[in-house]
Amino acid sequence: MTRNKSTSSYFPPLLFCLTLFTSAFLLFWIQPLIGKRLLPILGGAPAVWNTCLLFFQIMLLIGYVYALALSRWLTLRSQALVHVFLITSIAIYLFRSSAHPPVLAEAQHGNPILWLFKNLLFSVGLPFFILSASNPLLQSWFSRLRHHLAVDPYFLFAASNAGSLLALIAFPLALEPGLVLNTQYQFWRVGFVVLATLTCVIALGFKPLVGVSTNRSQSSATGSDSNSKVTLFRRLRWLALSFVPSSLMLGVTTYVTADVAAVPLLWVIPLALYLLTFVIAFTKRQFASAALLNRLMIVGALVVTLILASGATEPAWVLILANLGFFFVAAMLCHGQLANDRPSVTHLPEYYLWIALGGALGSVFNVLIAPILFKSILEYPLAIVIACMLQPSEPRDTNERQSSYLDFLYPVGLYVVAISLVILVDRLRISSSTIRVFVVLGVPLIIINHFFRQRPIRFALGLSAVMLASVYYTGTNDRTVHVVRNFFGTTRVSTDSRNTINSLYSGNTVHGRQFVDQSRQCEPLSYHHENGPLGQVMAVFNAAPANSRVAVIGLGVGAMISYSKPAQEWTFYEINPDVINLARNSQYFSYLQNCASGPLTVVEGDARLNLQGAQDGQYGLIVLDAFSSDAIPVHLVTRQALDLYLSKLAAGGILAFHISNRSLDLKPILADLAEGRKLICIGFDDLKPSTLEGKDPSQWVVMARSSDEISNLSINSQWQPLNGAKGRKVWSDDYSNILRAIRWHQ
Repeated sequence: MTRNKSTSSYFPPLLFCLTLFTSAFLLFWIQPLIGKRLLPILGGAPAVWNTCLLFFQIMLLIGYVYALALSRWLTLRSQALVHVFLITSIAIYLFRSSAHPPVLAEAQHGNPILWLFKNLLFSVGLPFFILSASNPLLQSWFSRLRHHLAVDPYFLFAASNAGSLLALIAFPLALEPGLVLNTQYQFWRVGFVVLATLTCVIALGFKPLVGVSTNRSQSSATGSDSNSKVTLFRRLRWLALSFVPSSLMLGVTTYVTADVAAVPLLWVIPLALYLLTFVIAFTKRQFASAALLNRLMIVGALVVTLILASGATEPAWVLILANLGFFFVAAMLCHGQLANDRPSVTHLPEYYLWIALGGALGSVFNVLIAPILFKSILEYPLAIVIACMLQPSEPRDTNERQSSYLDFLYPVGLYVVAISLVILVDRLRISSSTIRVFVVLGVPLIIINHFFRQRPIRFALGLSAVMLASVYYTGTNDRTVHVVRNFFGTTRVSTDSRNTINSLYSGNTVHGRQFVDQSRQCEPLSYHHENGPLGQVMAVFNAAPANSRVAVIGLGVGAMISYSKPAQEWTFYEINPDVINLARNSQYFSYLQNCASGPLTVVEGDARLNLQGAQDGQYGLIVLDAFSSDAIPVHLVTRQALDLYLSKLAAGGILAFHISNRSLDLKPILADLAEGRKLICIGFDDLKPSTLEGKDPSQWVVMARSSDEISNLSINSQWQPLNGAKGRKVWSDDYSNILRAIRWHQ
């Protein structure tokens, strides 16, 4: 008897935990898997992952609606029959379909978000939907068991999030390095069958335990009256507390991937932190007190505001860690409040539905609404401000409530102070950037820390005042004359304080410059300066071209066309239509209109896809100069990409790679690729500050089939040979170890 009692007490919870753990693991394994497969088709843009997250959260919401509908409208036996039928049917469908994650026809034009949604819906939509429903539905079933843990089944939520977290950690560290994408997908399908089997066992195999009346379960689970009442305000509070962490997650993901690389490892770090906060919040042990988290959040918010307001870009990893740290603490506070306000199990499916709705709305705001409302990435600082407003605060007495108007008046005064400080440092002609940052931004933030921190609304609005005032601070160095935003990011044109040079920025990174003076407009500037590495490459190529055709991947402002000769044909491949429009707008840049010596073609779309249509051996020189902010699209520096370049490169041709990056060192990666194809590989780090006007530091790598093609470069001591390691695994479309490329010492 004791043995049977033990089995009935522990075996069902363990089975439910195992099933939910498996479901969550599969749910978050498929996300980076299908995301990486779709990434190259849209040029490696960071927005690909955010759009995928939006789709996944919408499907999660649909799954929760399905679970809520079943639990409210059907008996327990009918719920089991419907769910078993669906999950079994989908498992059969998966095994009868293709053995690799399907992708629709390549999309070169049109709305990339709609194209991504269509791909995701037809490739993983059905299994993702049924996986999304597992968490709320199985918890609802467990709450109706004759088991002492059924009174509070929220521990299953922590088990589910633990599975999600493990999948996100395992993908970049174990699954991606060890298995190609197609093999992963085959294992994933097997895992889905295992899940379907476990679900069938739960739904059909425990009849003596299931079948307890709903009234009994509700009565045993219902606590105090206040906990059982679900008011409109309480629902909206759940919505807000789930909206903010979701929006912050997408904001910090954009921040990380735009300046490093759009790869699964950097995708999953914010998402893993997001899920980790759920795991911690819904466990019974307290991770940290609300007071400690409040203090940490205040410090983090001040630091992140300083980073964003100053436009700081280095050291990149310190800035990234600071943003991730703030995100983790803010999500902990929000999810902790969610967990503390969880209702009785009677309202469990609805509770999860509101959480899913808030998460989906956060993604909708960042991916769909913000690009329409804002020309720059304002949704991230806006989410920071709202997160600070949601800090838990002590109850206020009557006098404090009556003076709440000061929460709005003081930030206005702080804004005026910050603007005055901008004018002051400009009038005093303070040249030290450190002193300028301290006076303009540091002083207002110190005021916020000392006088605003006890009032969440006042504190949050104070931060927004500093961020708004920072627009005038950053504008003292250069003046923004045009800003556009699309799926591929924010692009702006600025002119310097003397109105002598126009610059093109993607995010925080310069993508090209040009003199305003018409007599100097055909001088290549920035990374393409004639006294830099590219100038030497072009001198060698133009002296004895293997073929008169040149391909350039990445347009920028079109500065490289200044090197063209009358007999040459140049083709630029550019995926961002805004960049093409700006480069062709003579109001800002005129390289393409005035500096081409021969025929010029600009091809819109992803370079790898479009380059496949070129004739083999067509180009004497191929230059890779493609960026998304400071990140290099990884799919352009893989073994398959190199093979494509070589197939289009004429005998005796040259490959040139621009690899300047604040966070990654791609020289070892390219050296290994060259070693794998028996190519000669040399590199030039032109990183010393230059006194030449308009010249920026840059790093370039050149490859050729033999040393003869680049002998005139090799004799220059500035070009150093790059030797790859034999037998080391090279980057491919299925594998990219970003940890090897990180600049750990900056």
